[in-house]
Amino acid sequence: MKILVTAASKHGSTDEIATDIAEGLRQRGLDAAVRHPEDVTSLDHYVAVIIGSAVYNGQWLASAKSFVDRWSHALKERQVWLFSSGPAGDPPKPTQIKAVDVAAIVAATNARAHQVFAGKIDKAALGFAERTVVRTLHIGNGDSRDWSQIDAWAGEIAEALTAGGGPGSPKATRASG
Repeated sequence: MKILVTAASKHGSTDEIATDIAEGLRQRGLDAAVRHPEDVTSLDHYVAVIIGSAVYNGQWLASAKSFVDRWSHALKERQVWLFSSGPAGDPPKPTQIKAVDVAAIVAATNARAHQVFAGKIDKAALGFAERTVVRTLHIGNGDSRDWSQIDAWAGEIAEALTAGGGPGSPKATRASG
């Protein structure tokens, strides 16, 4: 069973989350490949797809949204999970509830779940506008990602895929947004 993990990342933090999710799936005996959204040319060999994006101003990056638009029909025929990366700081800001609006993406993919992960801030890598937002929200440098949470989520996906948690089964749950 092949699983695609694809994520749009601006500064690399979300790429690292995607890689960690794929590694978590591999450690649980699944065949997971990591590709950038713009590098995916077919979904034919994948039974499941995990799509992620860094979040800026409450929105996914254009390459992730374009991936969903391009493959929405094929995604509805597969098991799909979504993740967003972005809130940073202690506590993470913006709050996870307000961090991202993915309702249209959930609808376009019939995603089983959407998970928001805290992000990482490296002010030296940010542009002027990004630094202004970070300063306004009083967010300092640092890595707010919770690797144990990310690994646990990969475990939940692996369990759903290997324990008969296919669409329509009692284990299948739809994302709430």
